[in-house]
Amino acid sequence: MSASGPLPRPVVAVVGRPNVGKSTLVNRLAGGRTAITEERPGVTRDRTTHEAEWRGRTFTLVDTGGWLPGGRDTDPLTAAVSGQAEQAVAQADAIVLVVDGGGEPTGEDHAAARWLREAAAPVVLAANKADRLADLRHAEAELAGWHALGLGEPLPVSAVHGTGSGDLLDAAFAAAGVLDAPDAPDDATPGPPAVALLGRPNVGKSSLLNRLAGSDRAIVDERPGTTRDAVDTVVTTDDGRTYRFVDTAGLRRPAKVRRSDATEYYASLRTQRALASADVAVLVLDAAEVIGEHEQQLARSVVDAGRALVLCANQWDRMDPERGEDFTRERERRLSFVPFARLVRTSATTGRGMGKLLDAIDEALEGWHQRVPTGRLNRWLADAVAATPPPLHGRRPVRLRYASQPSTGPPRVVVHGNAPVPDTYRRYLERTLREAFAFPGTPIELRIKVRTRWEDRR
Repeated sequence: MSASGPLPRPVVAVVGRPNVGKSTLVNRLAGGRTAITEERPGVTRDRTTHEAEWRGRTFTLVDTGGWLPGGRDTDPLTAAVSGQAEQAVAQADAIVLVVDGGGEPTGEDHAAARWLREAAAPVVLAANKADRLADLRHAEAELAGWHALGLGEPLPVSAVHGTGSGDLLDAAFAAAGVLDAPDAPDDATPGPPAVALLGRPNVGKSSLLNRLAGSDRAIVDERPGTTRDAVDTVVTTDDGRTYRFVDTAGLRRPAKVRRSDATEYYASLRTQRALASADVAVLVLDAAEVIGEHEQQLARSVVDAGRALVLCANQWDRMDPERGEDFTRERERRLSFVPFARLVRTSATTGRGMGKLLDAIDEALEGWHQRVPTGRLNRWLADAVAATPPPLHGRRPVRLRYASQPSTGPPRVVVHGNAPVPDTYRRYLERTLREAFAFPGTPIELRIKVRTRWEDRR
């Protein structure tokens, strides 16, 4: 399996040392709070993509963590963050080096300039925090010291106030030679299915993504909470299947996500947004750890969002037979409300179960989009009512007249009758519906629509 090639739209990578305002600038250029920002260094770690538009031309912005010289020889996490920035630069059509224009060039800025002078793509120097300059009208003189980087004219910008952002995009597009190029034609066919990887911190979601993509697309570290943004990766398998995987930040218990912690709070919001835009959710479980209430809450959030679900028991290579039996009992007890979700045993380390995981995702997608003809639905309803009639509503008999399926993704089935039925009977109908048509890997929305006829009202 391998990650797909570059998108047809231009790619602009935003790089620089930590805490110079890269993510704030990305938010300004993308027109929304799509990247996590906070007043401390090291918040952004993975490289994340954001769609933006300028002069009628759509393009892809790539936000990166702070690049540091010699990062590979120090802390492994610092090395991984720097490596993600280097991969973004290698795939970009234009590069924006962000520096703190309110100060003087540092040794890290000079090291970044030396690195980028060897890059294949053109580089534009963005002197951020220009609002701190003593005289913005004479910014050229104020920023003269930045010519020492050898990257041309520094462009004064303010990510906070938006000053100079249009000039920056004009310069980046002109340097890449795509400013006047026609936009890529819209593809009438739908994009690849979106698959969100969910789970508590440090269960191996990023390792799974890297194994599926065949490259280090997401940062992996032994410390929990490494992933903070939702990281999109389009993966094409050897047999031609394509998926858009979204590696999300590990969702903590709501009580542990305080609004005062901006990083955790916005990472949680982005994870919820990724789930809302996904077709399938893969709930990654650490097979060696106990399935607890947190996993219950995550599975419930998937059902509430109406997404298809696959359970992935990762790190199965560390299992012993006794733990395997405990895991089965825990699943039956804690996750009994999602019996439709297929369980796949995997190991991101060895590659075990990757093919089965993709097969389970395909099966869940098929169930999520499954549509049953009205005639077959009505035959199912007649058989179910004949086998077990609905209980009386008060003193009146309940008549369930016909069923229809108005939509899919998830499947929605409406049963029309003259009176409501208790939840126990509705669950009976859902169970027999699954027995008749399977609907693998997906929740079903089954609703009783009450409409009394004239003779019933009499």
